[in-house]
Amino acid sequence: MQLIEKLTILADAAKYDASCASSGAPKRSSKGKDGIGSTNGMGICHSYTPDGRCVALLKVLLTNFCLYDCQYCINRRSSDVPRARFTPEEVVTLTLDFYKRNCISGLFLSSGIIRSADYTMEQLIRVAKLLRQEHQFRGYIHLKTIPDAAPELIAEAGLYADRLSVNIELPTETSLVRLAPEKNVGSIHQAMHSIHLGEREAQEERRAPRFAPAGQSTQMIVGADATDDSTILHNAQSLYHDYRLRRVYYSAFSPIPQSPKTVPFEAPPLLREHRLYQADFLMRGYGFSATELLAGPGNLALDIDPKLAWALANREQFPVDLNRADESLIARVPGIGVLSARRLGALRRERRIRYEDLTRLRCVLEKAKPFIVTQDYRPPRAEHESVVLRQQLRDTPAQMALW
Repeated sequence: MQLIEKLTILADAAKYDASCASSGAPKRSSKGKDGIGSTNGMGICHSYTPDGRCVALLKVLLTNFCLYDCQYCINRRSSDVPRARFTPEEVVTLTLDFYKRNCISGLFLSSGIIRSADYTMEQLIRVAKLLRQEHQFRGYIHLKTIPDAAPELIAEAGLYADRLSVNIELPTETSLVRLAPEKNVGSIHQAMHSIHLGEREAQEERRAPRFAPAGQSTQMIVGADATDDSTILHNAQSLYHDYRLRRVYYSAFSPIPQSPKTVPFEAPPLLREHRLYQADFLMRGYGFSATELLAGPGNLALDIDPKLAWALANREQFPVDLNRADESLIARVPGIGVLSARRLGALRRERRIRYEDLTRLRCVLEKAKPFIVTQDYRPPRAEHESVVLRQQLRDTPAQMALW
């Protein structure tokens, strides 16, 4: 099989993995050094860092052959999709060729399980090792970690990769046993723990080599089972706390050709995935807990964003006086972000906050004005009913902004 044919198959097979963002990666400049590559650029698979940089990645599988028969995966053992396999040297060649053509700035590499977890992990490591040591590649490398691989292999992977990730796949152990019987929640958590230990040792020991400086991430599939958003968010909250994950990615289940009866034949609403990302951002950046966002079992509202839903459910805390309230509470006002809350806090040390100040800060006033008080503005009583506000502020399909 020609290299381009392999690339067509294995790049398409990799599209279902959403956890390829490169946030947190260090800038590896080649200035004054031997080597090629950097973490800046534009290209094929675009990922965006928190500071707005666009990082283009070659996103492929080493192979889509797999010993496992996960029911939600198009590359499962029983699937009849075309199969292909790269050698580590072929992936290295592709990565360097794409970089030299200014198409990519890094590599995202995953794989189906071949022979064994250890053998597969060794092959992934070989790619990164060749790039780093033989070719002095200084671009971004994200390796997918095989959960059952030996801890020493995971430790070696962290020496060459900027980020490691272990996909937890499904939100509950019950669903994993039913849909992916060869996988084990314990081994997934053990792999996450091994990466976390490597990060801690690198941070605590000055002479320790760098270990996965962009941290670790994971992915959960949404809609492949009946798990609700409350369970998903509580699970994500535990992962952030226990293993200090940089990100949990959510991937709406995509029905696959000739899928088994154990998985749905229809995809969940894409807006559900969007709401989970919004809720996750609130937990990471705003200090919300999963219980605050969903007090009981159920799913996030689709017609309003989670921050607005929380505000409508906690009307006793509003309206917030922007000249007196803590910045943490101001940041919880719909339409006002963390950065705007900090700027308001700095401004009010100089003078009183006025309504026009929010306009200059580009706050979303349509959402914010029912929940705030400034020196020259107080919301009218007619806007105090949550039911009325929900009807007024609900999103339309064309308004899926972050807030």
